[in-house]
Amino acid sequence: VQLQASGGGLVQAGGSLRLSCAASGRTFSTYNMGWFRQAPGKEREFVAAISWSSSTYYDDSVKGRFTISRDNAKNTVYLQMNTLKPEDTAVYYCAAGSSRYLSRRPEQYDYWGQGTQVTVSS
Repeated sequence: VQLQASGGGLVQAGGSLRLSCAASGRTFSTYNMGWFRQAPGKEREFVAAISWSSSTYYDDSVKGRFTISRDNAKNTVYLQMNTLKPEDTAVYYCAAGSSRYLSRRPEQYDYWGQGTQVTVSS
């Protein structure tokens, strides 16, 4: 599986962005998909995940502001980000994994996209 993330950019605090992650391969619908982010000088952290059956799981820091979704017909997963804050600034990565349960652990994901920069100005 190859993943291509897009949709990042510069936005003011309170604004919105929608990230997309396009996947190659005909088995996309069988994978759990996750979004992670990494700010300068910090470790990569979990943001949200969606299972093959569209169950979702969010980090507390984004719950109520971000929404993860998927379109299996388009082999794409989305991250709608609303009410953005300066602390959301990071490179955002999408990932695909085949573990039995949704996970916030990066090691549970087998494939990673290249990342897209999100910058939120105050």
